[in-house]
Amino acid sequence: MTNAALQVARTGLDAQNTKMRVIANNLANVNTTGFKRDRADFETLAYQNIVTPGAPSDAQNRFASGLQLGTGVKLSGIGKISTQGTLQNSENALDMAIEGSGFFQVERPDGTTGYTRAGNFSLTAEGNMVTSDGLPLVPAIQVPQGATSLTIGNNGTVTANLAGQTDVSELGQIELANFTNPSGLMSVGNNILIETPASGPPQVGEAGTEGIGSIRQGALEQSNVNIVEELVNMIETQRAYEVNSKMISATDEMLQFVNQQI
Repeated sequence: MTNAALQVARTGLDAQNTKMRVIANNLANVNTTGFKRDRADFETLAYQNIVTPGAPSDAQNRFASGLQLGTGVKLSGIGKISTQGTLQNSENALDMAIEGSGFFQVERPDGTTGYTRAGNFSLTAEGNMVTSDGLPLVPAIQVPQGATSLTIGNNGTVTANLAGQTDVSELGQIELANFTNPSGLMSVGNNILIETPASGPPQVGEAGTEGIGSIRQGALEQSNVNIVEELVNMIETQRAYEVNSKMISATDEMLQFVNQQI
């Protein structure tokens, strides 16, 4: 039974160590554009059922609660908290922030589509709108050389004044993708998420329609990490780790006592 207590305490150490890693990643990305903080979710391991609740205790009575012993805790998943981050004005015409749900679409090197909330775009030498890593926006938006007064509407319509033309020219339409379960998207680094069976297929459409958020030009969405909240979680996790560590020490002392006395 004492060995079982060691095993239970060990699972607690593993769980709190994992939670601390999640908190560390959140704090490390506190200034990452469009970052959504993670949360570690845990669940109990299988219980050892010694006496089933409701089992007969004698000829006339039954156990009210039974006797079940827990075997520890395990990580059930790491979910993303998709609350809106603060929008910060950047005064850069190529910066965009999404107010509400939705993701920008970019083309990955293997030809597949990636999704991101980071709207810090720039132009290539050919005038193509790309991410900081050079991934082109989908659908492609090309800004002709010499274009001025680049404007991106709340619905994603891109317009500019072209040399030799008096009227404003439309350059393209930025479409956003939405998902039934955004938390099911898989992070692959560089602010890029990809579709999974858990997220469901993307619903692509014009910004501001069918539940998709609108686009705000000249702004960037900041990380939704709350430093104070994460520090509180860090202290709580540290204390829980210490308690599980003390449980192992106490159990070890009990084993030593048994070995010395028997």
